[in-house]
Amino acid sequence: MIEIVIDQRRRDIGGGFEVGRVLPFAKRRMVGPFVFFDEMGPADFQPGLPQSMDVRPHPHIGLSTVTYLFAGEIMHRDSLGTEAAIRPAEVNWMTAGRGITHSERFEKARAVGGPLHGIQAWVALPREHEETDPAFAHYGQDALPTFEEGGVQGRLIAGRALGLEAQVQTHSPIFYLHWTLDAGATAALPDDHAERAVYVVSGAVEVGGQAVAAGQMAVLTPGVPAAIRATRPAVVMALGGEPLGERFIEWNFVSSSKERIEQAKADWRAGRMKLPDLDDKEFIPLP
Repeated sequence: MIEIVIDQRRRDIGGGFEVGRVLPFAKRRMVGPFVFFDEMGPADFQPGLPQSMDVRPHPHIGLSTVTYLFAGEIMHRDSLGTEAAIRPAEVNWMTAGRGITHSERFEKARAVGGPLHGIQAWVALPREHEETDPAFAHYGQDALPTFEEGGVQGRLIAGRALGLEAQVQTHSPIFYLHWTLDAGATAALPDDHAERAVYVVSGAVEVGGQAVAAGQMAVLTPGVPAAIRATRPAVVMALGGEPLGERFIEWNFVSSSKERIEQAKADWRAGRMKLPDLDDKEFIPLP
């Protein structure tokens, strides 16, 4: 039932703020179109957070970024002129397409302190949409269907699953779920997607009798019905979709073409990608 289990790798992205990197992984680059998966935090900040912890303006191509929080607040600004805070149980969905730049600032944590915990995923775009116009959409809680049954509480973040459909606009068939399970509760995964995975944020679960702990992603065997059972109270993300074919990833760029990535690198190095309208005083250089 489980093809591979991936342990998160903890990384400091600046100022002591850690993320748990799950995808891409050497032995499993993608799950459906999901090409990147980070758990941000959990962290508990004191007021006066150093500005070095912010994610300064940087570029993307060929993907959509999906930000979802369990706690805290992040301020998003981009080169389309968007300024939008994201809070728990909401979604920021930014489609880079042919190119966008954005920043993510921890302004509330800097002012008053508090927790920050969430997931950032990247969803690769189908080849016919890789050069689409960039776009940004913020979705509140009302756009994300919820359900509760048998000790399982769920929220559909994007796509279609379990007879529900989120209002979030996607470019390929996917599902992305946030589950909270009581100890002993069981939840069945959607079986109408070619590739599927579950990531345990907290607690512990079993999949087909195999234990999966917090900080681990279990990639499931295609075509095999699967359910998870919480061995203690757990928070779980379930995700998947149809595979898109090979994608190259370098820094913040995703593409089906290595040449397109080289062009994006040259454009950023030469200053040809517009910075966010409301955050244009600094940027992250090309590594």
